Amino acid sequence: MFEGLKNKLGLGKKKIPAPATEVPAPAAHTIANPEPEEKKAPGFLNKIKTLVVEHEFVLSEKDVEESLFELQMVLLESDVAYPVAEAITEHMKKELVGTHRKLRESADDVVTDALRHAIEKVLGEGFDLVSYIKNHEKPVKILFTGVNGTGKTTSVAKIAHYLQSQGLSVVVGAGDTFRAGAIEQIRVHCERLGIKLIAHQEGADPSAVLYDTVEYAKAHKTDVVLADSAGRFHNRVNLMNQLEKIKRVMKPDLVFYVDEAVAGNDAVIRAEEFEKTVSTDGVILTKVDMDPKGGAAISIAYTIGKPLVFLGVGQGYDDMKPFTPSLIIDEIFGDD
Repeated sequence: MFEGLKNKLGLGKKKIPAPATEVPAPAAHTIANPEPEEKKAPGFLNKIKTLVVEHEFVLSEKDVEESLFELQMVLLESDVAYPVAEAITEHMKKELVGTHRKLRESADDVVTDALRHAIEKVLGEGFDLVSYIKNHEKPVKILFTGVNGTGKTTSVAKIAHYLQSQGLSVVVGAGDTFRAGAIEQIRVHCERLGIKLIAHQEGADPSAVLYDTVEYAKAHKTDVVLADSAGRFHNRVNLMNQLEKIKRVMKPDLVFYVDEAVAGNDAVIRAEEFEKTVSTDGVILTKVDMDPKGGAAISIAYTIGKPLVFLGVGQGYDDMKPFTPSLIIDEIFGDD
């Protein structure tokens, strides 16, 4: 995960600290009976040495301009969207320019810290779904949207499992009625997890299915409704209109957009289109563990201005992780 970005940035390689500028110690001389004045020499030299090593200089915009341009090219090659690459380098410029740096400080450390802080700002803090649910009127209704084949239905099951582990009750609505396989897929997951599923036959009105799911949750005092929906391509107007109808009938509290990290900039473009049409509240990225570049994970939330909520990092039910910046930052920078 993120190996391409990590390698291009030169992270994970052994760092060579910038050598400290020191005044070399004078050659040793053997003096049988040193005069008292000679005993002051070491103290004097130490003062000179400290003055040189501790001396500060200030980085100017000219000092960092070329390096930041090269960094921007590396980010673009790693599928980071252009506005995001620009934002990262701009954050770094603000942090680096005017920095008072001591000669003995490692240049690697100064730049790496600035890059880490810039990516943290771009990624945002995420969204604490459990806290939202616990402090919101029940049932909390969550609608999942996204294009075909991105792991949306499986993500619904994994998030249902996660919420159960947090002590919350869940009901799932099989709103993807366009494919019989989708209904069967979510049914199998719910049976394995012991979660109630509300489903109609293939071809039924998805709005009716999800309306019934919400009514079931109200009657049984269920904490959360997770509503699956058909995978929709952003250029299919009729299907996007159907999604708008679902929103009017179900009245979701949250709409989450699901896409796969391996889609790179395509995922960013699709998320922008969904945001314009439907207005989402957060992003779930699947297959993050299979993304060799890492650009989509960094780009998508910043581009649409909505937080990352979960990252799918494997096939198991436990492999849907609530997003925190450290999940991505630690992977990129090789932290334990």
